[in-house]
Amino acid sequence: MATLKELSATPDVLGPGHRLCAGCMAPTVVRQILHATKHPVVVGNATGCLEVSTTIYPYTAWRSPWIHNAFENAAATTSGVEAAYRSLKRQGKIDKDIRFVVFGGDGGTYDIGFQSLSGAMERGHKMVYVCYDNGAYMNTGTQRSSATPMGADTTTSPVGKVVPGKPMHRKDLTAIMAAHNIAYVAQASPSHYNDLIAKAEKAFEADGSAFINVLATCPRGWRVPAEMSVEILRLAVETHYWPLFEVDHGTWKITYKPREVKPVVEFLKAQGRFRHLFTKGNEHIVEEIQRYVDQGWAELEAKAEWSKQKKEAAAAGTAS
Repeated sequence: MATLKELSATPDVLGPGHRLCAGCMAPTVVRQILHATKHPVVVGNATGCLEVSTTIYPYTAWRSPWIHNAFENAAATTSGVEAAYRSLKRQGKIDKDIRFVVFGGDGGTYDIGFQSLSGAMERGHKMVYVCYDNGAYMNTGTQRSSATPMGADTTTSPVGKVVPGKPMHRKDLTAIMAAHNIAYVAQASPSHYNDLIAKAEKAFEADGSAFINVLATCPRGWRVPAEMSVEILRLAVETHYWPLFEVDHGTWKITYKPREVKPVVEFLKAQGRFRHLFTKGNEHIVEEIQRYVDQGWAELEAKAEWSKQKKEAAAAGTAS
């Protein structure tokens, strides 16, 4: 992977002048991902904060071909473009090596756009789908999505006397995408940019479909100071709330292990959307979130160990 100095010298595909909020991690995710390839890229973009804030008519912040259709079909549209590209290349009408990438928030990925995403991945289109997961429908006022964590206060899972925020755990979309048996799947965070960019490089060069799930702070929805965005994401990784791992052709690997694992309460306390969890009577919710996080990490370690043993057994069989 290129050094930070080398990366900073490469041009940004997403230019300045967009209208995204201060502290929003979506543009940071986009820039880190697109620094991972030197090839020209075609960008598909699902409806959401990133789309509306970078293309306010008659302006655009994109310095590449960029396509927007609807909330639910960014992956389907890019599938068609990628298929057309392969056809034109076979016919000798295009000789460039072009990469295809889709960006969507969790609303357009976990929920509304899941059907087209699943179809595109199952068909094996050579494209990279990146979800910038900020844990709610932030563009329309912070409604809960299936990526919203347990206990979070949103406009459609509001805190009250009866319901203390969202009552169920978030969907594990990264594992669901791994179950599609595609070429490459990863979970990443812009707080660990070297890990994220290395994964994006693998995704762009994968011999088939690739998916990267990236946690992205929304200062308004998470109710955190804009200048704390990266630190909050670092806490998500250090508490095991958001583990960093990859699934390369079915092989699971943890790509970062914190030296000292912090309790998940440190991640929760830093955000206003979880403030109510620290009032009397809600202690059990924090305990349940910690249990869920610990269980998820244990399962991830088991998958990584199984993959390691399988690889070693295959190597031993080849050597014999």
